[in-house]
Amino acid sequence: MEPTFLLRNFSKPFKSFLFAFLFVLSVGYFTGLSFVAQTNSNQPAGIVENYNGNENSEEVSVMKFKKGQREMLTIIHTHVLSIGFIFALLGLLVWGTQISTKWKTFLTIEPFCSIIFTFGGIYLIWLEYTSMAYVVMISGLLMTFSFLAGLVVICRALIKSPIASH
Repeated sequence: MEPTFLLRNFSKPFKSFLFAFLFVLSVGYFTGLSFVAQTNSNQPAGIVENYNGNENSEEVSVMKFKKGQREMLTIIHTHVLSIGFIFALLGLLVWGTQISTKWKTFLTIEPFCSIIFTFGGIYLIWLEYTSMAYVVMISGLLMTFSFLAGLVVICRALIKSPIASH
């Protein structure tokens, strides 16, 4: 039985709208990743330094101070909500593709696990559990993989011709 919600069956104008949405979503997502790279948070030591500061280090090019609790809660709150919403919308679109149910399930559930591990890990780093930096890196990579894979799967479905109805 073929699902009734298939991206490939949408009208060309609606597919264009979805492509525009996905483009803007990608610009936002990858701008955020470029910010992470710019703050050296793409390395375990950089992640720890970004939240716990480096004021005890003698030779640093940029002085950073430990973030306060209010700032940490704001960072975590805004990121969990906004990234969760991004993956909810992306997930709905993934379910409109014709990939296997196993892959759909992975690509739509995994990002939510990664969000919790990434931002929960960041909070634990702030509490001085610095080895969580590795968990944050791995979950962040998985989240990015899921974003890219979902994007590719959705775009491939959008460029397909509609299924002829009988």
